[in-house]
Amino acid sequence: MRIPDTFLPTVCFCAVLLTVSCKDKQKDAAGDPLFTLLDSTGINFQNSVVDTKVDNSFLFRNFYNGGGVSIGDLNNDGLCDVVLTSNMGENKLFLNKGGLKFEDITSRSGMRQEGMWSTGAALVDINNDGWLDMYVCNSGHINDGNRRNKLYINNRDLSFTEASKEYGLDHSGFCTQSSFFDYDMDGDLDCFLINNSPLPFSSLNYAGMRDTEISKWNVADNLKGGGNHLFRNDPNPGTGKPFFTEVTKEAGLHTGLISFGLGISVGDINNDDYPDVYVGNDFIEKDYLYINQRDGTFKDELESRIQQISMSSMSSDLGDINNDGYPEIFTTDMIPDDDFRLKTTGTFDNIDLYLSKQKAGLYHQYVKNALQLNNKNGTFSEIANFSGIAGTDWSWGSIFLDADNDGLNDIFVCNGINKDVGNLDFLDFFSNDVYMKMQETGKREEIDEILRHIPATPLANRVFRNSGDLRFEDIGRQWGLDAPGFSNSVAYGDLDNDGDLDLVINNENQPASVYRNNARQQTANNFIGVVIQGSPKNTHGIGTRIKVYNDSSVFTREVSPSRGFQASVDYKQIIGLGALSNVDSMVIVWPNRTSTSYASPAINKVHVLKQSSDARQPFASHPTLPTHLTEIASTLESHLEDEYVDFYYERNLPELLSTEGPRIAQADVNGDGLEDIYIGGAKGQAGQLYLQTKTGFEKKEQLTFKIFSDFEDVAALFFDSDGDGDQDLYLGAGGNNVPPDTRTLQHRLYKNDGNGNFQIDTKAFPNNNMNISVAAANDFDVDGDMDLFIGSRSIPFNYGGIPQSYLYQNDGNGHFTDVAGSLNETISHIGMVTGAVWADVSGDAKKELIITGQWMATRIFGYNKAEKSFDELLGTGLEKMFGWWQTIEAGDLNGDGKADLVIGNIGQNFYLRPSQQSPAKLWIHDFDQNGVPEQFLTRTISGRDMPVLLKREITDQFPGLKKSNLKHSEYAVKSIQELFGDETISKSTNRLFDYCASIIAINKGDGKFVVDPLPVEIQLSSVNAILLSDVNRDGKLDLVVGGNLFGFPPQFGRLDASYGHVLINQGNGKFLALDPSRSGLSLTGMIKDIAEIRNGTNRLLIVARNGQKPGLYKVN
Repeated sequence: MRIPDTFLPTVCFCAVLLTVSCKDKQKDAAGDPLFTLLDSTGINFQNSVVDTKVDNSFLFRNFYNGGGVSIGDLNNDGLCDVVLTSNMGENKLFLNKGGLKFEDITSRSGMRQEGMWSTGAALVDINNDGWLDMYVCNSGHINDGNRRNKLYINNRDLSFTEASKEYGLDHSGFCTQSSFFDYDMDGDLDCFLINNSPLPFSSLNYAGMRDTEISKWNVADNLKGGGNHLFRNDPNPGTGKPFFTEVTKEAGLHTGLISFGLGISVGDINNDDYPDVYVGNDFIEKDYLYINQRDGTFKDELESRIQQISMSSMSSDLGDINNDGYPEIFTTDMIPDDDFRLKTTGTFDNIDLYLSKQKAGLYHQYVKNALQLNNKNGTFSEIANFSGIAGTDWSWGSIFLDADNDGLNDIFVCNGINKDVGNLDFLDFFSNDVYMKMQETGKREEIDEILRHIPATPLANRVFRNSGDLRFEDIGRQWGLDAPGFSNSVAYGDLDNDGDLDLVINNENQPASVYRNNARQQTANNFIGVVIQGSPKNTHGIGTRIKVYNDSSVFTREVSPSRGFQASVDYKQIIGLGALSNVDSMVIVWPNRTSTSYASPAINKVHVLKQSSDARQPFASHPTLPTHLTEIASTLESHLEDEYVDFYYERNLPELLSTEGPRIAQADVNGDGLEDIYIGGAKGQAGQLYLQTKTGFEKKEQLTFKIFSDFEDVAALFFDSDGDGDQDLYLGAGGNNVPPDTRTLQHRLYKNDGNGNFQIDTKAFPNNNMNISVAAANDFDVDGDMDLFIGSRSIPFNYGGIPQSYLYQNDGNGHFTDVAGSLNETISHIGMVTGAVWADVSGDAKKELIITGQWMATRIFGYNKAEKSFDELLGTGLEKMFGWWQTIEAGDLNGDGKADLVIGNIGQNFYLRPSQQSPAKLWIHDFDQNGVPEQFLTRTISGRDMPVLLKREITDQFPGLKKSNLKHSEYAVKSIQELFGDETISKSTNRLFDYCASIIAINKGDGKFVVDPLPVEIQLSSVNAILLSDVNRDGKLDLVVGGNLFGFPPQFGRLDASYGHVLINQGNGKFLALDPSRSGLSLTGMIKDIAEIRNGTNRLLIVARNGQKPGLYKVN
């Protein structure tokens, strides 16, 4: 059925932008900073951490992790108070006296805690009396027995009584933070604890023990303080007070010691109105995404919902960045975005270690921050590179907050470590010298001598303003938040009750920072404030969601104070509205899933809202709408990719070329009027021919396909090669796993007997020695038979070299001669081809050949029959865009009768994000004069061609560079010209990459095109496959696209953010990308091809994926 346009999504990025566009977003940057660092607040606190022979990072791995900060109203006077925790000193409580003045009341509060290594503190009403209590997590040395967490019950007179044992919360471990929430929906607050395990983090064997109960671990007792722990609130029958009972195993959580927990985020992640939990783990262990099963248990569903994560998650937070009502997930890691810092402190797994981790069950982890975009169907797409926030150096606490009240959540990241223990020159030189001295003298070097030589590099905290299009702007300097230091934890709250969020930061060996937010004074942005008064057993309404609606936007907050790293934020919600002077409504979704709606609530006011028994139930925020596609079951078999790894045979490749298939060919091969399909096989797997029947597909075995199963199919095309009226099959081979002139690279033409039986014609083509990528048929010489363009992806074992592509002229009997060299030599060596199509783009009623590829521009050639030559069309508007283009299709997208183009590229979420001002380059030359050309990858930084890879990768490949680059700091400042010399570089050739986006090229006539990038959602991954089809039956061609590429070195990560997209044609060449929940298309993996066939009155889409089962969808 056709789905009416009225069902199309109404919440889109442009609508979000409209709500904030009236603000002069540069006003704050042009004048005073948005934030002011205050120096006389009365918050006099410093988390001093001093290295000694008995207290240091060699004896205690988390020595430099820092203290925490919590903000909340502890005396119910309407002002936020502040708690700061210390590692080697005293925790402090500061009472807010108003006017941003605070009093240290620690000594009389009863919460003095010395001699304990405190981490995070949660402010929560444990005993349900309406006053916030304080739960302090503690950690410390492995042999330190003084690690029990402390619970301070508020006596309602600014004093507290310690009662952790009485409430069952005297946990002894290596605790980082706690979060209180009602996981079992029984009305009271339960407790989730994360610990940072003291176990060695280098052992891959621990991954298999993720669910081994702690008592069964064969480690010393003093190492058994790790793991996640869930405590259910069971009221004490004698006293009626809450008592917390551990239910970790019963609730389905991982029970092992392996968790290195640093961040915990609690919220309704999948929008089913039940609280879920995200745990960010440091070191090798993967993060956990615990989805509430709504029966008192959780299930770790990270691997089915998220495609990649940070390697060492240092913190985590939840927040909605695009005002669609669904939360995103953000985690920080430790990778710099500055090139010098990257090359002097950065490390990445080599391919062996990465693959070993995969086999050990440690999932796809990369050294980068991760921003998980919520796809509204339970899945997430990682987009940190696209958003500009992938690298923030040695990062700790991170939080979402709308810092400027413009209606969009910004990001704050704490930065720095007191000792730069990752400095590569220190590790390579000083630590090695110490070791050698110990070997020579037989004496153990004094540890303070080692500590004295570890460099310390203060780093600026990072602040990113939300631009409203899934991108963020680095704004720390303009906002006055770029002071260098060593910051660990940050919390926000409206300390002066002026309607914006102020910041308190716990620094290491520096005074704590208090920043006043000046948004209310400097901007015209409005806000709504909300204070929740909850139920008797959840007095502050933890788990309450606040939704403020205006037109197509929804501003969402959830009361969940434990956030970031060792931080607890204020309960009062400040919701920025930008320039909006009024809103339509506000809906409060209470923790018990009931809701209350308020029409046109007043702005610039704090609303105190009390949960009542007459709230509406249940709340349904996201009704199910019909989809354009429906997945159906099929008997199509999986593509079986072989395990060849290019990186083992060619050093420092930027990508694999051995995972290019499968491709789909479609035609009625047996003359029954039904379209059939062929899906190519990988090396060791015969391609598969499926005959369509009235009920589905039936595999037809072909002996000739099995005979050639050692070929890897990467191009497939049905066409009538010999003019006998049936469809023959061309197959092109690749895989990059054999040398040139190998049998398994040869073209294959299978002749059809008219009934779908195929026999190979071994004489159809001359020999081939290239990795093929694409085949496209057209009778270019108009002699009545079909000719072929066959594009080549690469020269085997010579990445970056220009392979030979072929223009095969048909003799009429299905035998072909390559005429590319005689008709236009450029076509023969055009580049690393990935896609080609024949289409009339010049309006001369003849089809031109359009070729695209990697490290090249898209180029167009028309056949001149009189001159018997192919002439290139110039001035197309495409010739200056050098991309990593993946595929191309042609069709009339705007209804003007001209053939337009859709060209898939690598996308804008790639590790390399070059531009025409700062391109990436691939230099090719025999740099080490060993007789074999090498490739060398650079990117442009401040006009200089700087190596992309780190020193160890480069000097391993080019040992001759070691002597002149002994230190990482020496290598880090050198361009390729300085490494090899201008003379050598002048003899090299280079390829250019300066454009990332996938595009639509609208034909304006005579082969001139106007380029428009595809929507933002499509730029989050590569586009490998494109189908043009009128999906919604409105007479306009829509797009179905698929992408993702996994074959990159670990430094680059994966492109895996696409689940396939349906784009609805809005007219005039504009397209709307549908959410998966609306399109019905949601497939993981590397989508390589998409085909549409008729099945009676139905239309079916076949989606081919590398190494996976094809998807089969019915068009509704």
